[in-house]
Amino acid sequence: MHYFVGLIGFIIVLLVAFSMSSQRQNIAFKRVIFMLVLQFILGFILLRTSVGTVIVSALAAVFDALLKFAASGVAFVFSGIANKGSAPFFLNVLMPIVFISAIIGILRYIKILPLFMKGVGLALSKINGLGKLESYNGVASAILGQSEVFISIKKELPHLSEQRITTMSISAMSTVSMSIVGSYMALIQPRYVITALVLNLFGGYIISAIVNPYKLSETEDLLAIEEDQKQTFFQMLGEYILDGFHVAITVAAMLIGFVALIAMINFIFAKVTGLSFQEILGYIFAPLAFLSGISWNEAVSAGSLMATKLVTNEFVAMTELAKGNFHFSGRTTAIVSVFLVSFANFSSIGIISGAMKGLNEEKGNLVAKHGLKILLSATLVSFLSGIITGLIY
Repeated sequence: MHYFVGLIGFIIVLLVAFSMSSQRQNIAFKRVIFMLVLQFILGFILLRTSVGTVIVSALAAVFDALLKFAASGVAFVFSGIANKGSAPFFLNVLMPIVFISAIIGILRYIKILPLFMKGVGLALSKINGLGKLESYNGVASAILGQSEVFISIKKELPHLSEQRITTMSISAMSTVSMSIVGSYMALIQPRYVITALVLNLFGGYIISAIVNPYKLSETEDLLAIEEDQKQTFFQMLGEYILDGFHVAITVAAMLIGFVALIAMINFIFAKVTGLSFQEILGYIFAPLAFLSGISWNEAVSAGSLMATKLVTNEFVAMTELAKGNFHFSGRTTAIVSVFLVSFANFSSIGIISGAMKGLNEEKGNLVAKHGLKILLSATLVSFLSGIITGLIY
């Protein structure tokens, strides 16, 4: 039964994307179908084969090692608190972002990361039919983050059309930053985090190709990436360490604010209606969760987590899931986990447009103008990834 419902949900996602399309005559249907097939193949490899198990285990082991190294630094600074376990979430989940950010900075400094991003982006442009810059942007967003990625193409921004800016924003919001992947793995199973990273990358290309199709001339389709300013190694390292700390503190502040607000709103709704705000959101999102392949008896709870992620952010929803209060089946856990791994939420509209405005005010205003369209597109990417996970599981 869940396969049938999942297929219906799969078709509905594509139909919604098609209904949003600005130029349906420009949709490259063969490319879209090819990428959808590729999504199923990659998802099957990651979730159902021994090869996928080896890949996921290896990547999870790398991040596990990085988190252990990060724990050494955390224990040195917060030894008393860390050893007593008085603040495990902030220290064990958020503080490792500082160390992983430093690793990313080193890989960029020695030119390994830029070479990888350009190479993969160029190769993907042959598959997805999008521009080289758009393909690079999808890969770079998954590594650098949804706001930082635009710094690397800031020289190109003034020359980019409204459609290209929209596609790049959809890709940026559909992915997550590699610097916080380790933090996700501390909350949900690593294999779902890695599966989501792969599916969302192609999902962003697929939804963009349907919602926002366009054609580029050879002169427009150039891949010019802004290199980091010349710095000494330790200048760079200090900058990335502070950037990582800033991200960790920002996430912590957002969690404090959002969780507190949800607690207050839940209390008010419970007093007035007898149901918490999250329970009401769960009922609203239950049909969407059901169409993702989740059984109806779990759809309300799953819908609540999906809605929480959209209204607040993925960390709040993942924290709720990690508490163990939801007794989901394996399939539901997989679908919800994959759905949660993206930046598709209302606050991301402000983050992307704000980052863009800091580089080019005109382009930042374009992002704000198409903010809801970008968010809906990125949310469709999350649903597409979750549905495919359910069909493969």
